[in-house]
Amino acid sequence: MLISTGLGNALNEQVGHEFGASLQYVSIAAFFESRNLHQLSTLFFKQSEEEREHALKLVDYLLKTGCQVRIPALPAPTSGFASEEEAVNLACQWEINVTGQFNALMRQAVAEQDFLSQAFLAWFVTEQLEEVSSMTRLLDLVRRAGNNLLVVEAYLVHGE
Repeated sequence: MLISTGLGNALNEQVGHEFGASLQYVSIAAFFESRNLHQLSTLFFKQSEEEREHALKLVDYLLKTGCQVRIPALPAPTSGFASEEEAVNLACQWEINVTGQFNALMRQAVAEQDFLSQAFLAWFVTEQLEEVSSMTRLLDLVRRAGNNLLVVEAYLVHGE
């Protein structure tokens, strides 16, 4: 194996977090679709796919380094949100938590002087800046829009 058993285990756990994020974003997307907020729904379906791709990228790395892939059981995603703000806030907090998870993985790779894993994880660490930034911006927009979420929908169509 090209990486330690401990880091392999931690990466397998992260695969579960990424698949969990994908499911959570499907749940959020469905919530927005049920509210006829198609642009927000589309955004979260896209986010779900990105999280799935992240999980598969981790799986590919585990396989290439000779680790056994063990996808953990996933908890059910949260559904039935009280408000649109609550749904976006959950996504924002999720991305902040994932950032902490990737930072911990990077710390482990650094401590083990595992340069291959550090190079691999650098992409995820950088990606999390964009993920947290975009969710934070979306949460701010939803909060400022209040009950007028059609403004957010229009913003998502026309961009910044």
